[in-house]
Amino acid sequence: MSKTEFFMPKMGESITEGTIINWLVQEGDSFEEGDILVEVATDKVDNEVPAPSAGKMISHKVSAKDVVPVGAVIAILELSGAVAKTPQTGDNEKSKTKKSALSQGALPKGKGRTNTRTTSSSSSKSFRVNENLFISPLVDAMARKHHISYEELARITGTGKDGRLRKSDVSSYLQEGRPFQFAQVVPEVSGFQVPDLKFDKGKGKIVEMDRMRQMISDHMVFSATTAPHVTAYIEADLTEMVNWRNKNKANFQKKHGEKLTFTPLFIEAVANAIKEYPMINSSLDGRNIIVKEAINIGMATALPSGNLIVPVVKNADKKDLKELAATTNQLVAKARDGKLKGDDTKGSTFTISNVGTFGSLMGTPIINQPEAAILATGIIKKRAEVIEKPDGDSIEIRSMMYLSLSFDHRIVDGYLAGSFLRKVGDYMEQFDEKRTI
Repeated sequence: MSKTEFFMPKMGESITEGTIINWLVQEGDSFEEGDILVEVATDKVDNEVPAPSAGKMISHKVSAKDVVPVGAVIAILELSGAVAKTPQTGDNEKSKTKKSALSQGALPKGKGRTNTRTTSSSSSKSFRVNENLFISPLVDAMARKHHISYEELARITGTGKDGRLRKSDVSSYLQEGRPFQFAQVVPEVSGFQVPDLKFDKGKGKIVEMDRMRQMISDHMVFSATTAPHVTAYIEADLTEMVNWRNKNKANFQKKHGEKLTFTPLFIEAVANAIKEYPMINSSLDGRNIIVKEAINIGMATALPSGNLIVPVVKNADKKDLKELAATTNQLVAKARDGKLKGDDTKGSTFTISNVGTFGSLMGTPIINQPEAAILATGIIKKRAEVIEKPDGDSIEIRSMMYLSLSFDHRIVDGYLAGSFLRKVGDYMEQFDEKRTI
């Protein structure tokens, strides 16, 4: 048996780090090939990393809640099977990468992948610059590439563990135009010193944020402080849509084997409106606006824990109602059972948040970065409405709903936002009651 370094796996093209959730195999314990050694969180999805072969856990190099860059050593294993060969003297980086990829391909199937090798390297270890700045080699490399000093780095707000800088923090800072590049530290001006503010937060039960709540918090603060939010509102008459669904939902489930909720109907209306106003389906990259080709609709979904996750309906504009219903039902079920995969929550270009599910009349949602806008749909309520007709006005009982669109005013102006929102409302109001299932 040989001692082998066990590395943080690569779990997606854009993933650069992961958070250790829990070690399932403790130091000194034996394991079989395919056994889950550790649970790792990337973004909002948890991953299980399997053992490449049978062996024994010698030591853990990181602990639960540690944020670890991809490729860093997280454990030392003693393996009974040969998984990776020691690179020969004179091998270049290309050959090492090739061997690593080959060894990865031989690993057992699982929710995660690992890369193991027997050479030692300290290049992936984070280091402390000073008492206020602790960075990873990845962040250091980005800083060197863009000529960012450590003093400038120290001014960037970190969203990692204990406020550490992540790659995404530096990338966002660069996209914002490096606002702290020429900032001067002025602790005292004309004898006046900024006081150390301390607020009385009160006393009560202490509930520690779980990992997902921390990430949601970081993401929301980042979005709120990055994009100037503006929210527009309209009211839509959904009477025809409600009547059609009530009339057809039983036959729809009997024919297609899927429940017919309002979610696929809302997604259908939004996807159609995006095709007419494609600029709403965009994101900002520095000074460039990227208008997305794909229309991938994220749908904010509440979990039993009270946290929120956003599974994504890919290519929503190319799916018929049957496919939209099947996709949304599957994603919601996987979310509530904790079975979402990484790809299920990636790639959204526009998000819908159905705040009406919880009885809210309307909402002012925070944009799901890096998207340009997010739509909130309120509760559908019956009430008396004045209906204008050629032969005079009448009062009727109608099913009404408020729609609110929060948009990034850096790239979306009121005309575009208002036109798009009105178009979504029109698609909902002009629903064909004679539509077949």
